[in-house]
Amino acid sequence: MIPTLLRVLGNEYAGPLRRTVTLMTVTAVAEGLSYALLVPVLRALLGDTPEDAWPWLTAFGVAVAVYAALRYISDLSGFQVGASLLSGMYRRLGEHLARLPIGWYTAGRLGEVSVLASRGVLQAMSVIAHLLAPFISAAVTPLTIVAVMLAFNWQMGLAALIAVPVVAAIQVRTGRSMAAGDAERAERDDEATGRVIEFLQAQPVLRAGGQTGERFRLLDDSLRDVERASRRSTFSALPGAVGLTLTVQTMFTVLLVLGAYLALDGDIGVAEILTILVLAARCADPLLSLTDIGGKIRSARSVLAKLDTVLLTEPLPEPAEPVQPAGHGLEFESVTFRHGARTVFDDASLTVPEGQRLAVVGPSGGGKSTLLQLLARFYDVDAGAVRVGGADVRAVSTEELMARIAIVFQDVYLFDGTIEENVRLGRPDASEAEVREAATAARLDEVIERLPEGWAANVGEGGALLSGGERQRVSIARALLKNAPIVLLDEVTSALDPVNEAAVHEGIERLMAGRTVVMVAHRMRTVQRADRVVFLDGGRVVEEGSHDELLRRGGRYAEFWNISMAPAVGD
Repeated sequence: MIPTLLRVLGNEYAGPLRRTVTLMTVTAVAEGLSYALLVPVLRALLGDTPEDAWPWLTAFGVAVAVYAALRYISDLSGFQVGASLLSGMYRRLGEHLARLPIGWYTAGRLGEVSVLASRGVLQAMSVIAHLLAPFISAAVTPLTIVAVMLAFNWQMGLAALIAVPVVAAIQVRTGRSMAAGDAERAERDDEATGRVIEFLQAQPVLRAGGQTGERFRLLDDSLRDVERASRRSTFSALPGAVGLTLTVQTMFTVLLVLGAYLALDGDIGVAEILTILVLAARCADPLLSLTDIGGKIRSARSVLAKLDTVLLTEPLPEPAEPVQPAGHGLEFESVTFRHGARTVFDDASLTVPEGQRLAVVGPSGGGKSTLLQLLARFYDVDAGAVRVGGADVRAVSTEELMARIAIVFQDVYLFDGTIEENVRLGRPDASEAEVREAATAARLDEVIERLPEGWAANVGEGGALLSGGERQRVSIARALLKNAPIVLLDEVTSALDPVNEAAVHEGIERLMAGRTVVMVAHRMRTVQRADRVVFLDGGRVVEEGSHDELLRRGGRYAEFWNISMAPAVGD
């Protein structure tokens, strides 16, 4: 586990962690060696001159004090290093996540990373503060005690030593048998958590369907799976726990019988027997705790493995010598892009001259939104090139590329803060006048006037306290404040009411003015504002031209237009 922990944390934390492990090991050895002084203490107490025990009692007290001091220092070091590692792990994970391609963040990964970044990191790093010292003590102290036994009586020491490989084998076997159960339990827990969230989110649907009094079958099934996985995990741990207990008790019984035999034979004194039995009893407690500690460490190891997988994910490479784009035109040159086993683009080419507007239309799954993502370098293409201002986006630094692009998504996410804080994300150093001007241009000022707290109104997590149209206005104001020369729009009015749609359209028009624009259009009326139209289907550019030209051709675009406009004509 320590090598995995060091790999996850990085080399800068290797030194403090190794020093802490060494200190904990020395502390465990000191604890075991201190018990060796019990032999002369008991020998003197049970002998003819009990007063001779005082020097040995003093030495034993000093040894215990030294052990107590070492234990305090090692525990304190464990807590300090654990806190430092926790902070370092959060920082390293955050920096790495910020460098991963946006396309990596699928819905499933968002949930996994959310759990890892909260409970997972805390659980993994708590090993240093809470589990490492007890684990080292449970493993090293008994071994030291066995060495002390061997020094005083080789027969009883050898009898105790025989139990060491048995205990180790039980621990290894228990760990292997529980690994599958622990993984299944974790998987079932994650699934059940998702079902609970789904159950809560589905309340309007369930109530509308009159199912308020009925159980949610999917959630019930998931909880039953958790119960079964927990039962299997518990049963898989029982053989190890029982086997360890029997081994420890058998070892103590063997030592008791052997000690009695040696005492009756005159080969060992009463003091030595009592001391060795006390030492054997002292071995029992830490050994019996190994099962519980081992289970917690296995759980932490599983989390570390997941963290390691995330940290090993390669970010998009940054150019060694970044180039500066010469202008703001956009170009797809023979682009091929695969997402998993699916080919999204197959040798697609198109250009958007600087200052022009390109509308992208086509059936669902044709690659429209992916085209925007490739322009923003959320992914790297498999073949061909995506260029901004004549420069391949792979040769432009991420900071420079993002400074040139403003993106307005269909699904707007707002951070849990005030309206002003969310708008200022576009340009944090903007003046108050510039922020107010952007809000007015996006018609966000109308929303602010309606809210009692105005600019200080909290939007809630994800913007939940605002309507869809209000969130879009915040997003447009943010993009206007950024004042980037390239604008990427993923149809932002497809789910808005007429009043909000009109307001958002007005903000969009101001945002697009004088900029290079690529807009994904679901509502065909927005296409008429574009200089050129591209019809995508199956990852290929099927048609390209102005709106009027494509209508005159009577091809796929004209057919798509007629179908989409048919209801309006019938009204």
